[in-house]
Amino acid sequence: MLKVLAQSWPLLLGVMLLMVGNGVQGSLLGIRGALEGFSTFELSIVMSAYFLGFLGGSRMAPEMIRRVGHVRVFSALGSMISAVLVLYPLMLDWQAWAVMRVLIGFCFSGIYVTAESWLNNTASNETRGQALSAYMIVQMLGIIASQGLLAMGDPSGFGLFIIPSVLVSLAFMPILLADTPAPTFDTIKRMSFAQLFRTSPLGCAGMLLTGGVFAAMFGMASVYGAMSAMTIGQIAIFVAAMYVGGLVLQYPVGWLSDRADRRVLILWMATAGAVVMAVAAAVPLPFTLEVLVAALLGGIINPLYSLLIAHTNDYLSKEDMPGASAGLIFLNGFGAIFGPLLAGWLMSAIGPKGYFLIIGGFFAALAGYAGYRMTKRVAPVQTNTYAGLSPTASALAVDAVLQEQEEPRR
Repeated sequence: MLKVLAQSWPLLLGVMLLMVGNGVQGSLLGIRGALEGFSTFELSIVMSAYFLGFLGGSRMAPEMIRRVGHVRVFSALGSMISAVLVLYPLMLDWQAWAVMRVLIGFCFSGIYVTAESWLNNTASNETRGQALSAYMIVQMLGIIASQGLLAMGDPSGFGLFIIPSVLVSLAFMPILLADTPAPTFDTIKRMSFAQLFRTSPLGCAGMLLTGGVFAAMFGMASVYGAMSAMTIGQIAIFVAAMYVGGLVLQYPVGWLSDRADRRVLILWMATAGAVVMAVAAAVPLPFTLEVLVAALLGGIINPLYSLLIAHTNDYLSKEDMPGASAGLIFLNGFGAIFGPLLAGWLMSAIGPKGYFLIIGGFFAALAGYAGYRMTKRVAPVQTNTYAGLSPTASALAVDAVLQEQEEPRR
């Protein structure tokens, strides 16, 4: 691990600063929007716009980098992010924010693609798995740290918009000044959605639903906090708890996944998520228990994402895994566009508890479909090793992680 840190510290430091900047603006907009009188549904459109841009960036960034190189793409996208972060408090209109969220989602997606390919390119076969694990841990830690910064600032002023802009600008210094070769891109042979659905109906449906959960959960968390009269510090703790839960439970779930029928694990985790959300919606909870609910929510959705990719890959050859994973990631991103919209619509209709109800509905649909699929197909005879993945990982990173998987177990 020390070798990995010595080799990859510029990227890891840059990613940490990027995630702090991204995490602050993601929570801050929900709080500031409420202060400015934006409706819940208007804020849901703003939050959803990020995932629309993110989906577009994930498709276009590799070709952009092939054409002009990673340094130019990095610099251009980073400059755009810094500019948008400063413009938010100057253009206090939800429609303008939605357009800027599309831009910033596109830019962050392109930056992730570039950073992950850079890391994959510089790591050796012996260190690639450790490097990618360190990268995903750093992402989580950056988001958690961002909530601490949010708690110390004033959302009604300019400071919390300027500081993330500065952090994003600083994030590119260690990366661009590092003496490392430019990453190369191999074309991924994509699998059609029809073929992907025939291979794993549960994987396809599950990725659509978990995309909705992930986007609704993180995109609307600060909006829920504002509607529930939480303080800024409480909102920061609530959001941070989601990432802490995801970080803590990823590996225990992975250990179970390699020793049990993954469909059973998907079924029970989705059921647990639906039950927890139903309780949170039905019973007024003290803040301490709301934090526990947030941690459980993050601890369920992050491993579910990895489980669904692993489950789909159980029915594929090694050669087909990258193309299938690219399709699954697209479905997850497509589902993410609608998560905040549905959450905002329900929260506007019935109040803050709509936040938990819509997420619980997604979980219930996934649990029901997983149970149905278990009656239609037997478990695979051999499976591949579970790999912990972040829902924000690009197809390039997922491909690299899959290359690190051990041979199928029997």
